[in-house]
Amino acid sequence: MIDKPTATPSVIHHFSSIKDPRVDRQKKHQLQDIFFITLCSVICGADNWVAI
Repeated sequence: MIDKPTATPSVIHHFSSIKDPRVDRQKKHQLQDIFFITLCSVICGADNWVAI
């Protein structure tokens, strides 16, 4: 019998459980999007906020 592949949680799924401490009216972007963009930037070699 062949086992069905199981779905792995996405990176965005892991970030979605983090509470956003920012004031609602100040939010221009979703926190999970900021985390994801930062993660991708660091993987690609960014080493400071300007590079991100």
